[in-house]
Amino acid sequence: MKRTEVPFFFTDALTGKVALVTGASGGIGRALALGLAKAGASVGVHTFDDMVGGHETVAQIEALGARAVLVQADIRNVAAINNMIEFVCAQLGRLDVLVNNAGITGWNAALEVTEDLWDQVIDTNLKGTFFCATAAARKMKDTGGGSIVNVSTVVALTVMSNLTVYAASKAGIQSLTRQLAVELAPLGIRVNTIAPGPTLVPRTLADDPDYAENWRTVIPMGRVAVPEDMVGAVLFFASAASALITGQLMAIDGGMTLPGRVPQESLDRGLARNR
Repeated sequence: MKRTEVPFFFTDALTGKVALVTGASGGIGRALALGLAKAGASVGVHTFDDMVGGHETVAQIEALGARAVLVQADIRNVAAINNMIEFVCAQLGRLDVLVNNAGITGWNAALEVTEDLWDQVIDTNLKGTFFCATAAARKMKDTGGGSIVNVSTVVALTVMSNLTVYAASKAGIQSLTRQLAVELAPLGIRVNTIAPGPTLVPRTLADDPDYAENWRTVIPMGRVAVPEDMVGAVLFFASAASALITGQLMAIDGGMTLPGRVPQESLDRGLARNR
């Protein structure tokens, strides 16, 4: 089976469902949006400012014969989040699955972190995730429940220099997932998290031209991820296949966090490029 394919056992698993993926104009978000569409869902495609990429994602979903709508919103703003959820429900009829994928890295040396950088990363990654989840839950509870899948990172599971604020925001998502899982369970809403490992996307390749080779050396399975590697786990959490699973974290990292080694040179390159 090619990594770009949806596993056969998820074919039609989400027929009649509506999903929203934040940060879906490219990279992991686009792969997840396409995977959900291939499993039968109609998909809300969120972007912050990449409208071209957002339209491309919508076009690819529609080429599959699925419905899709594009919505632009700043998820640091609660009113914008509420409007986004209302728009998707109005256009597609309901909301069954939310994938909180949108986020920013915010490279930093710990002693150089500014208040502005802290607020930007925390507000996007953690505040945005929380208020997207609660806005979605208010809709899901009225239609029998749903599934929320948060996207964290292995950076929150091991120590990597130059990513202090990013790690804090993503570790917060992991704790938030457990809290929401318990509180929303009586409403029929499940909340789980995936933690992608090193993943080859344009941003990581720009940060380090040797990204794939540098990170491959610390991954037991011998390669970095591609966005499509995240699809199976999200479909599992989004579908009835995980009907009694909530509050859980799944690392998709080729075993990287087991020995816990990192290529420092790659982290230093990322800081230098984004400083």
